[in-house]
Amino acid sequence: MGLFKDYRGDDFRFSVWKMEENIDELLTLLPDNECYAQRLSQFSSLHRQLEWLSVRVLLYTMVGGHKEIIYEQSGKPFLKDGSYHISISHTRGYVTLILSALHPVGIDIEQYSERVSKVSSRFVRSDEVVTLYKGVDTWSLLLLWSAKEVMFKCMSRVEVDFKKHLKVFPFQIAEEGILEAQEYHTADHRLFSIHYLVQTDFVLTWCVDKL
Repeated sequence: MGLFKDYRGDDFRFSVWKMEENIDELLTLLPDNECYAQRLSQFSSLHRQLEWLSVRVLLYTMVGGHKEIIYEQSGKPFLKDGSYHISISHTRGYVTLILSALHPVGIDIEQYSERVSKVSSRFVRSDEVVTLYKGVDTWSLLLLWSAKEVMFKCMSRVEVDFKKHLKVFPFQIAEEGILEAQEYHTADHRLFSIHYLVQTDFVLTWCVDKL
């Protein structure tokens, strides 16, 4: 399948890659594929190898050339040449990536799963509203979690409690929209506008943090 979705804004771009290729097929999509093949040995599982390669293929597809991704100690990714702000996410069957030359960015993708309800007490505040969509509350819970993941990525801070420090204001779910949110981890109590898409088997959220 390869490129599943590609969106270009004024100062950012995000893409979603559907993971249906095997290792050899992904390697053929990259330059100097022998170098990439050698680096796969750092991952013990085939799933992690496929995720890692799919992200590199997606980045290569988006920018039209090789860019090396490196990571801060916190795990936050950035490009070695500093050409773009970057955020990466993956879920079963998909990887996604957002780029902006101007602003910090955050993106998250979450596969549909009712298991989110079992852990909702860890991240849903008493003043947040969980609504029904398609007859269930799962979509609302996934969006709450995913939006907070994006906020966390944009904040670039440690020891953030998703329930105590991050709040998503009440919303009604549609196939796409914007979630308004606020953080209480810093003295600034910054506001965030987080875009979202609801697909058949996943939710996607992203933010371009123009501060």
